[in-house]
Amino acid sequence: MAQVLVIGDDLTGSNATGALYARRGLRAVTVSDPTHVARYAHRVDVLVVNTASRHWSPARAYAAVRAAAAATAGDARLVVKRVDTTLRGNPGSELDAVADALAARAPAGRLRVLAVPAFPDAGRTTVGGLHLVDGVPLTRTAVARDPFDPVRHSRVTAVLGAQSRRTSGELPLDVVECGPGAVAAALRASPAEVVVCDATDNAHLETVARAAAALAAQDGIRWLALDSGPFGAALATELGIRPAVAPVRVLAVVGSVTDRTRDQLARTEATLGARWTELDPDRPDAERALDGLRTAAAAGATVLGVRVRPAAPQAVAAPSGADTAAGILRCLADVARRAVDELRPGGLYASGGDVAAAVTAALGADGFAIDSEVLPLAISGRLVGGPRDGLPFATKGGLIGGPDAARDCLEHLRAAATRTALTPER
Repeated sequence: MAQVLVIGDDLTGSNATGALYARRGLRAVTVSDPTHVARYAHRVDVLVVNTASRHWSPARAYAAVRAAAAATAGDARLVVKRVDTTLRGNPGSELDAVADALAARAPAGRLRVLAVPAFPDAGRTTVGGLHLVDGVPLTRTAVARDPFDPVRHSRVTAVLGAQSRRTSGELPLDVVECGPGAVAAALRASPAEVVVCDATDNAHLETVARAAAALAAQDGIRWLALDSGPFGAALATELGIRPAVAPVRVLAVVGSVTDRTRDQLARTEATLGARWTELDPDRPDAERALDGLRTAAAAGATVLGVRVRPAAPQAVAAPSGADTAAGILRCLADVARRAVDELRPGGLYASGGDVAAAVTAALGADGFAIDSEVLPLAISGRLVGGPRDGLPFATKGGLIGGPDAARDCLEHLRAAATRTALTPER
């Protein structure tokens, strides 16, 4: 059975949510016909069921969602009720439907609802219990005049309370910013059946997810997540949900030593569990770097890479010469070639134009087949020609992007490397 069940109310939102799990290496599929559930439930990590119920009456939506949850929740470790990023539709009725279906399976008092509707990357945030679109409360945006589902409240608890029978409470931003321990304590102390959490950036989502995972382990809580996509995916990661099949390994080669690059790589460590081995710029040693990669691989890292160690402070005034830079490039390319042969990664990431060119040449490729642009000056595709023809390959300029740029590239690459055709069983 799928480890994660997501129940959405429209197809585009369901697909977009499935993509967030796929970026984390999980196999996800969306179905809209209930008869297709049995065909795919045992073949994917994340099953997204679209009930297409956003514009239905609350009673009709409740019946459809409860039937879907009762038929599919089964052995899923995490159940998510996906709601619109602007809370349109029937969020309260559909939340009750899923909770009622799960209540029969969870021990008394162990099922709780965590509502985190923020989607910071899309400009949707929650502050002081109010849901905002680009900083504007819902009731002052176009969704308040939606011809099908006008949103009449900006406060999340009010939106849910207009339809839901469950008690609700709020967990403010200042608690979230105190860290997972403070959030866990607040969740444990709250008497509310539904706790709405503030969040304005992805780090807040991860903080709440860590707290919820800790309570699941310590108190045996089974969480029902109500979110617009990213929180559920973060919670799945914190709960230790991993691909049922062996995850694809991604190898990264980074030559830049700028502060921006260091910040980006630190973010990959925090969010992807990336393991980095460092190359000494004064004495580049390919064998030593390979030993670091081998150690990371043996420890189970699925994102591992080599980067150049920044120069010591006293050496800043004496920049490296052309020969030194060429030696570093040759070493990085050699490490990439040998690591690809030995560790068999499913995807390869290179940061910096010179590094990408050196690695491509070392792997004997003719060139690069472009698939898509992950972000400006960050491209995903595949090597063409040579013995590694077809290997997923992503490149990014060393000074390109914000703190999440390397993470986004690696997630995109991992999803491309793990993507397999899901053909119906005969």
